Amino acid sequence: MSRPLWFAANWKMNLGPDEARAYFKTFRARYHPREQCEVWFFPPAVSLEAAAHAARERADLVVGAQDIHWEPKGAFTGAVSGPLVAQAGATATLIGHSERRHVFGETDEDTRKKVAAALAAGLAPMLCVGETLAEREAGNTLAVVTRQLAGALGGLDGGKLGQITTAYEPVWAIGTGRNATPRDAAQVHREIRAWLAARGMAQARVVYGGSVNLKNVAELLAEPELDGVLVGGASLDPASWAELVQTGAA
Repeated sequence: MSRPLWFAANWKMNLGPDEARAYFKTFRARYHPREQCEVWFFPPAVSLEAAAHAARERADLVVGAQDIHWEPKGAFTGAVSGPLVAQAGATATLIGHSERRHVFGETDEDTRKKVAAALAAGLAPMLCVGETLAEREAGNTLAVVTRQLAGALGGLDGGKLGQITTAYEPVWAIGTGRNATPRDAAQVHREIRAWLAARGMAQARVVYGGSVNLKNVAELLAEPELDGVLVGGASLDPASWAELVQTGAA
């Protein structure tokens, strides 16, 4: 029996509601459920409801938000909350994506509050952690990753930790065409699992993100430490994404 795998598509600031509906029509026609395989989609907020509606009849397809605010409601113009995205059909959310951290200045404390808000809203958080090129070259990869884990998840018990999926996304490998080797990624994934296991999470889910594409997904997922992938640009075309998932899950 094949091991469980998670494939996550982060559309970033692409694909509006009409495009999302057309995307799922193509994707569902080309990709059929596979045992122990889930495909997660993170569309922009305006496309959440359309994507959730298009995926509603497929239990293996999960739709989530790219980001949430930590408050459930209020005077936060331009933000969306956990309860709002849940009402639109989201069952998951990304938290701490590198672009949220490095473009929008999100802090480790922000990620802590967002994880708590996601859990309170019944959303499955996918927490993103990873180092910059400078941090990697300075030998600080593991220190950065464990700091980010502690900042977001410190204080959570094993039961709540069990609801978390961690995505290791080295910042230097995102959108650059460079990616960590399977061995590089596996080393960090082992450290993440050890950190989580020490806090009561026996079966951690850790996926890899960073310039994943059709050409390298099979090699990456041949490494058993990788439970799946988080993909940006290579997930925007539904036919190509269906092929990537099928290749990775083979």
